[in-house]
Amino acid sequence: MEKDVIISIKGTQAVDDAPPEVIELVTEGQLRGSEREGYTLSYQESELTGLEGTLTTFQVEPHQVTLLRVGEFNSQMVFQLGRRHFSMYETPYGALSVGVNTHDLRAELGEHGGKIQISYAIEIEHNVAGENSFLIDVREKSPLPQ
Repeated sequence: MEKDVIISIKGTQAVDDAPPEVIELVTEGQLRGSEREGYTLSYQESELTGLEGTLTTFQVEPHQVTLLRVGEFNSQMVFQLGRRHFSMYETPYGALSVGVNTHDLRAELGEHGGKIQISYAIEIEHNVAGENSFLIDVREKSPLPQ
């Protein structure tokens, strides 16, 4: 199964005592997969996120969600409750070690869309760099009237 979808993303980043920074984005993307195989959600980043030219994919499995970015910025972040995952974040300026410690993970995707909610701490070069969250709402793109 592959469907065109509308993806609404609300990302929040809180660093130290500063007020949280919130980014909201609505974009078109693709939902692929099945309940048996799991689902992938993909979209092209835009200038708004600062990652223009990057393809972002969420791979949703029963007990973990993997965020992959391929393009100008390459990264992989694995979200799994009770586990800390480390990976490399490649930028045009060099690579950084990034750790993810997931606090909350809920992913309910189906053929017609659904929601992904992730709350996590991020570490850069083994130092906590902030508390982040994603709230992603996915719905089928309505066909254009003929």
